[in-house]
Amino acid sequence: MSAGWTWRYDRYDPEREPLVEALCTLGNGRFATRGSAPECTAGTTHYPGTYLAGCYDRLTSTVAGQQVENEDLVNLPNWTLLRYRCLPDDGPPGDWLTPEAEELRRYEVHLDLRAGVLARRLFYEDARGRGLRVSHVRVVHMGDPGVAAQRTLFRAYGWKGAVEVRSVLDGNVTNGGVERYRHLDGRHLGGHRTGFDSGGVAWISCRTVDPGIRIAMAVRTVTRPARPALETADSLGTVQTYRLPVVPRRSATVVKTLVLRTSLDRPAADPLAAATDLITRAPAFPRLLSAHTAAWRRVWEQGELQVPGEAGRILRLHVFHLLQTLSPHTADLDVGVPARGLHGEAYRGHVFWDELFVLPYLDLHFPEVARALLMYRYRRLPAAREAARRAGHEGAMYPWQSASSGREETQALHLNPRSGRWLPDHSRLQRHVGSAVAFNVWRYAQATGDRGFLHSEGAEILLEVARHWAGAAVYDPALRRYRIRGVVGPDEYHDAYPDAAAPGIDDNAYTSATAAWVLARGLDVLGELPGARRSELSERLNLDDGELARWEDVSRRLYVPFHQGVVSQFEGYGDLAELDWEAYRTRYGDIRRLDRILEAEGDTVNRYQASKQADTLMLGYLFRPEELNGLFGRLGYALDDETWRATVSYYLRRTSHGSTLSSLVHGWVLARQRGADAWRYCEEALLADVADVQGGTTGEGIHLGAMAGTIDLVERGITGLDTVPGGLRVAPVALAEIPRFTFTLCCGRHRGVRLRMLPGRFAIRVPASPEGPLTIERPGGGRFTVEPGQERWFRR
Repeated sequence: MSAGWTWRYDRYDPEREPLVEALCTLGNGRFATRGSAPECTAGTTHYPGTYLAGCYDRLTSTVAGQQVENEDLVNLPNWTLLRYRCLPDDGPPGDWLTPEAEELRRYEVHLDLRAGVLARRLFYEDARGRGLRVSHVRVVHMGDPGVAAQRTLFRAYGWKGAVEVRSVLDGNVTNGGVERYRHLDGRHLGGHRTGFDSGGVAWISCRTVDPGIRIAMAVRTVTRPARPALETADSLGTVQTYRLPVVPRRSATVVKTLVLRTSLDRPAADPLAAATDLITRAPAFPRLLSAHTAAWRRVWEQGELQVPGEAGRILRLHVFHLLQTLSPHTADLDVGVPARGLHGEAYRGHVFWDELFVLPYLDLHFPEVARALLMYRYRRLPAAREAARRAGHEGAMYPWQSASSGREETQALHLNPRSGRWLPDHSRLQRHVGSAVAFNVWRYAQATGDRGFLHSEGAEILLEVARHWAGAAVYDPALRRYRIRGVVGPDEYHDAYPDAAAPGIDDNAYTSATAAWVLARGLDVLGELPGARRSELSERLNLDDGELARWEDVSRRLYVPFHQGVVSQFEGYGDLAELDWEAYRTRYGDIRRLDRILEAEGDTVNRYQASKQADTLMLGYLFRPEELNGLFGRLGYALDDETWRATVSYYLRRTSHGSTLSSLVHGWVLARQRGADAWRYCEEALLADVADVQGGTTGEGIHLGAMAGTIDLVERGITGLDTVPGGLRVAPVALAEIPRFTFTLCCGRHRGVRLRMLPGRFAIRVPASPEGPLTIERPGGGRFTVEPGQERWFRR
C-alpha cells in the first residue's frame, strides 16, 4: 500500500474507493479536492468533492416532522470531470470509459506525499486487443492557494483513430456524500451562470443560499495536439468536446487548469472577473507543477517528522493531510479546525474541540497558523457571550459545534442507522469545549512565548471562559463545594441519568477539573498583565474584586466525585449497572457504537458503566502526572500515582472506543505511565483512518484530530516535551516500537531547533542565529544550555 513517500493502491475495489478518495484528497489550506476518479460523477461508489475552508451555507429541512436548520461546508462545482471514449478507425465508437468498465485491466493510484501530487493510471483493453492507457496527474497548488490543475495523457495500443474527450465543469452538485444526511436539503448552490472565453476557458459562477457567498471557477482546457472544442453549456455547467487523434507510440494530452475565487477573498473583488482574468495568466502545467513541488519542499522542511518503518510512513501521511487542511495559507483566513478536514462532508465540516489535538503540532511547527486558529475563536467571542447570556450565565459559552458565525450548530436530532429512529441530540451540553479553547490559548502562549497575544485577545478569551465557569458552578451546602450540573462529558454516551426527565449529568470530573484549571489560569493572566491592560480589561469586562474572590473560591472547591478508590466520571457513575461486555462482543462483534446497539434493542447506554471514549482519562492527556496531582491538590483532593493508575485501569475495561480519539488518548496515557498495552492503543490510533477501523467513516472525511494526535504522541508524548521559559523541558519515555525519530520545531525566537531521539540518548541542535542559548530542563532539576550553532547530546 505504501512505500517511503508514496501511498499507493494497485487495484480497483469499488467498496474501498470512498476511502481512497478521502486519503488521496489534495489541498492547500484554502481549498481541497477529493481524490476521486476524473471519469466519474457522484454516486454510491464515487463522490467528487471540492471544499473551500470557511464556506458554509445554512438550509432548513423537515426531519421527523420537525423543521431543523443545518449549516454545512459546501460542496463546490466539480472541476475535475473528464469523460472519454475511443473512436477507432476500424470500428464503431466505444462506450464512455470509467473504472467500472469491463475493459479495465489495470488500475493504480499513487499519492506522492513529498510533492503533493496524485497520479491515477488505468489501462483498458477490449476483446480485439485494442488498448488505451490513461494517466491522470492532479495538483492543488500549495504555492498559489487559488489554483489547481489536472493533466491527462492518452496512449493507444494496437489501434489508431481518435479519443473523444469531454472536459466538463459541473455545477449540478449537492451535499450528498454522507448517507445519513441525505434526507436533508443538500442543494446549497444557486444563481448559476456559465459561459466560455477565448483560449479554451470555461467558467461558472454561483452563490450559496445563505449567506450568499459568491463563487467563481474558471477552467482552461488545453489539448496536445491542439484541437478546437465543441462548446455547449446549460445553466448548471459547461462541456468542451474534443476529438484527439491517437496512434501507437504517440500520446494525446488534456490539461485542465482551475482558478477559484470567491467573495470571501481579500482584497475584495468580483469573483468571476478575478477568476477569468487570472486563468489567462496561469502558467502551463510544467511550471505549475514545478512551483507547487517547491512550495511543498518548503512546507515539509518546517513540518516534517521522520520516523522509520511503517509507523513512520503512516505518520507522514497524517502530517500531509494536516498540512493540506491547515497550511501556512490558513494564517490569512478566518477559519477553525474542521474535525474531518476538507476531505468530505461528515460532521458537516463543523469545528468541534479537535484543535485541542491539532494545535500542539502547529504551536511547534507553524505558530502563525496556530495563532490564526485562535483568532477564529476570538472573533466568535461575542457569539459565545450571547450563548451564555441566553443560558442565564455570564462570560462566554463556546458551542460544541461551530461553523461560520460561532453560534451553536449541533443538530437537534440525530439518526440511529441501526434502529432508523430519530433521537434528541444533547451533545450541545458538552460545555467543556470552552475549557479546551482556553487551554489552547494558554498552551500556545507557553509554547511560542507570544505574550502579546496572551495579554490581548488571549486574555479576553480566558477571562470570559473563567467567568462562565464561576457563574455556572452552584454551591452545595451539604458538600460545602461547588457543583457543575446538567452537562455532558467527552464520553458523549451518557447524556442523562436513567429515567431522568431532563438531559445532562452532574459533576463530570473532566469538565469540573478543567473548569478549575481555567479559573486558576484566568487569575494568573490577570496577575501578569501590565497595569494599564489589567485596568482596561477589568473596566471593559466589569471585573471587580468580589468576582475575582469567587473565582479563587470556586477554583479550589469544585466537586469531583470518587468511587471505589477511583475518580468517578460523574456523580453516580459507580451506581450504574455493569455491562456484559463479552456477551455484546460475541453477539455483535464490533461494539464501538454501543449506544446505537443498545438503543436499537430498546435499551439505553445511560444505564451502564460504559463509555464511548476517554473521558476522565482525558485529564491524563492534558496534564503530566505532577500537574494533575497539583490540580487535584488545589481542589483539596489527593490524587497519587496509585489512585491514578487504578482510575486508568478502571476505565480501560469500560470503554468501547467509539471515537478515533479514544485509542489515541489511552495510548498517550499508558505511554506516560509506561503501561504494557500502550503500543496496542497507539497502533490502533495510527491505523484509524488508513485501515478505516470505524467501519466506513473515513470515506466521509478523515479524522483530523486523531491524525494530529498521533503526531503529537511522538513529538511531545514520547519525548516528554514541554516548553518552559527560555527553552524546553525534555523527559522521554520509552516506547520500544518507536525507538528513534527526528523533527524540527520552533521554540520562542529559535526556528529550526532539531530534536533527534535514539535508543538511550537524544540530541538537540540549535541553528546558528543571533539569539541567546536555549535552556534544556531535565527531570530532577537538571538545567543545561545549547548555544546557537551547536548540538548537545543527553541520556534518555
